[in-house]
Order: sequence, then C-alpha cells, then structure tokens
Amino acid sequence: MKVNTLATFISFVFGVSAAGIHDGRSVKAKRATSILFNPPGLPPLPRIEEATRKANTGGLNLNDVQGDILIGMRKPVELFLFFGISNATDFKVKLKGEILPLVTTTAQILRDDTSAPSTLLNIAFSNTGLVALNATGEANNLNDTAFAAGQVNDVKNLSDPGTVNWVPQFVGTNIHGVILLASDTEDNINSTLSSLQSTLGDSISEIYSLRGAMRPPPNKGHEHFGFLDGISNPTLDVFQDSKPGQALVPAGEILVGQPGDNVTRPDWAKDGSFLVFRQLKQLVPEFPKFLADSPILEPGLSQEQGSDLLGARMVGRWKSGAAVFLSPMFDDPDLGRDYNRNNNFTFADPGQTKSNLTDQSKCPLSAHIRKTRPRADLGPLPENSTNHHMVRAGIPYGPEVTTDEASSNTTEIERGLAFVSYQSNIMNGFQFLQQAWANTPTFRQPGVGFDPIIGMLCFVFNRCGGAAAGADRPVNGLDPTDPARNFTLHTDFVVSRGGEYFFAPSLPAIANTLSL
Repeated sequence: MKVNTLATFISFVFGVSAAGIHDGRSVKAKRATSILFNPPGLPPLPRIEEATRKANTGGLNLNDVQGDILIGMRKPVELFLFFGISNATDFKVKLKGEILPLVTTTAQILRDDTSAPSTLLNIAFSNTGLVALNATGEANNLNDTAFAAGQVNDVKNLSDPGTVNWVPQFVGTNIHGVILLASDTEDNINSTLSSLQSTLGDSISEIYSLRGAMRPPPNKGHEHFGFLDGISNPTLDVFQDSKPGQALVPAGEILVGQPGDNVTRPDWAKDGSFLVFRQLKQLVPEFPKFLADSPILEPGLSQEQGSDLLGARMVGRWKSGAAVFLSPMFDDPDLGRDYNRNNNFTFADPGQTKSNLTDQSKCPLSAHIRKTRPRADLGPLPENSTNHHMVRAGIPYGPEVTTDEASSNTTEIERGLAFVSYQSNIMNGFQFLQQAWANTPTFRQPGVGFDPIIGMLCFVFNRCGGAAAGADRPVNGLDPTDPARNFTLHTDFVVSRGGEYFFAPSLPAIANTLSL
C-alpha cells in the first residue's frame, strides 16, 4: 500500500491518521459483545430475529447489505481510509478473494454473539473508482448526477465557498474508494488496518484518512457542540417497527432497487446505497462564546439559562436530546433519554395535521432539526411521501476542547463531525436537504433565514470566493419573546472541509460485478 506523504502530514497536523500500527493480529478475530454503543435517547436497533422476519417479508436479504448502512450513529471508534486504485487487475483479485469475506453485513452487526467480527469493515467506491474497475457504460449507469460528477463539482449546489477550506486530497477526483473500519477499540482498528495494508499491498495507494471516536463520558453519543445526535434517523419498513415520531420509510429511499426507488438502475446495484462523506469542522470554543454574548432575555431566566435556550432553539433540541417543541423553556434530561417521547412530535398543535407556520414560540422554523426534517410543516403525515430521507452514520473526530481554547474562545486544534449519510438518491437526499432546505432562507416562508448550524449562503447570494464567504447569515425566530427579531450570525460555526460521494455496493455486487 503506497502512502501519500502529504496526506500523512495533513493527518498529523489536523489530528487524523494516515497509517495504522503493524501489530500482525488477525482481522478475522471474533467478539463476545456487540460492537455498537447504544446511547440513551436513540431508538434501539431491532434484534436479528425481528429484522430478518420483516426483511424476508419485504424481499430484503440482510446478508447482502453492508452493515454500516442501516445502523446509524452507534460506532465507538472509526477509521475512514480513502484510497486510489493503482493496479485494477490485482485489486479485483484481492477484493473478491481477501476483502469480500471480511465485509460486515447488516445481519452480522445485529447479532450480539461471537459470530460478529472484532472490527466492522465496509467498502464503497466513487464514480471514478467504478471507472477504474471498468464498471462503465450505459449498462452500469447508476443514474445519479451528483454521484457521477463527484462532490468537488457539486460545491455550488452545497453553497461551499469553492474549495478554499477543503482538505487538499478531496479536491479533484483521485479518490476511488473508501474503506470504513469501526470497532469498540483503537487496537482492533489498528490490527485490521495492518492486515489490510499487508493484503492490498501496491494494488492501492492511500490518499487520506480520518479517525473518529465517540466523545468520552458524560458526552457519549453527543457531537462536539454538546447535543445528543442521531435521534431522528428514519428506519425502513422492512427492517423494524418505528418508534413514536420516527419516520418509517420504504426501503427504496435508502437502498437502491428496492420499492420506493423509482430510478432506473443496473441490476447489480440492488441493495447498495449512496454514501455521502463530509468532513465538517466545528468551531467549538466559538459557539458557546456566541451564545454567552447573545442570551435570550426571557423573564425569569438567568443569563446562562438564556444562552442555553438560544443554543437549544438554534438546534431544535436541548443538549440532552429533548426537543424544544416538547420542552420549550428548559432542558428535560428524562425526556431526552426516552426514545418513546423525545421524537414524538410533528410541529403541529394537538389534533392538527399541519403546523401553524406563524407560531414559532415552541420551535423556530429555522431550527436545525426543523429545517432538515420539517414534519407537518410540509402538510399531513405520513412524511414518507416527501422522499427526502437519509440515514446518518457519522462520528465526531478530533480531541476535546483544551483549557487554552476554552479560555481564549478560539479553535486551535481541528475537531468536528465526520458526516456520513446513506440514501438511494443523493439529489433527493443529502443534496436536497442541504440546498433546498438548510441553505434556503425562504423555506418554509419568507424571512425564516438559514439553518443556523449547517446553513450556508455563499451561492444563494453570490457571495463566494474567499475563506470568509458565507458569513453574516440572517436567522429569524430564535427569540420566543420576539420571533421577528433577526439574529445575524457573523461566524460559520460549521465549516466544510470537503468530501466525496460514494456507492456502497451489496456483497453480491462486489462478488459478481465489481471484482470481475
């Protein structure tokens, strides 16, 4: 395996890894306990018996689907290894004979027994990667324009200010694939990586890598700003019963070729999914400074409580995971921990099927969770008619905030979210949510403003071309005492460092098409 020295340097500077420890242990080791962590507040995954029964009824084979696609944000540690294919002939032989037997399936990951591997291994390919594997021509056209172009050519739709802030390795289309390694210990990942390096040799060249990990207690399951993450992931109607408030969607919204995917695809693509990867840098020390400087001055609240309320209304949830729509003024940790209650709302008043778009007292229309999942703002449920769902499976990266950073309110060491989402259509999933909802100040009505967490205005107002482009974002509705009050965000608290679009094929596709 050839290692790019620039990638190694970038990885060192920004707290990411470009190489593993060669300790020689076997990648095939098994485990006695689940690889996954289940944070309180997230709806639990189904047991293998339930999932298999529902999948069989719907014609889905969980042994064909790669294991990361449906599980959500539950991995304790993870490594993303981005690579280029140097010798396609050699790589195909090793892909089928050595890598395929190690690819972790959905069925495996749901089993809490010794049949589960010590490390989850999944693999996905970019469009240029499929070209390198000779999966080209109209017969192999996946019919996703965003995927075909690559993320570097999608910056205008995403409102990134060009690639000025991007990690250099993401600029261009040289990344052919990504290998995902996840486990409950770094040692397991390092062992697996060592075996992969030995197995793949010079058939690939490593371009870049990023390590992520759940934050330490008491923040396990929380992203770097401090909020419990992954609560609102949908589930498939052929995978498990949904919990209250959880979107239950047709399998084809996430898996290619299943009912609900109405795009023409090659047969071999069935049960694969498009993987969106984004390295999202978070300005963590700066965020609480902004909140402290701009508290909501609600009668009866201290300044600290007013700052907490502003942060909760920007996100749409308190740090515990409790929705502000359900607990408008104060955090409710018991509610946040209860997956049967913390997602059980529609933004509509009791007995109503459509929300009142003039009432932002309980939750701003601009709140992050409302921008990215509008629920009854779009009309009567069920929402599965919107076709704009994705399963998020990201993980925090980078260290905790240092004492110096906290005292200076300035980021010195990069940290953020290794964003991953799975969907059957990038344009209907990730791209649509970012472009049409988060980045559109008039969604759902004029004057709402941008998503204050991930919304970017660069191409919306044609203000691109520099590192500061995208600042001064107007946001409305954050103050419940004065919903018309405009907040102007002078800082992008989330900065795109780039990424790529991939396709995570089924195991039969790897065996019978991509490795031939």
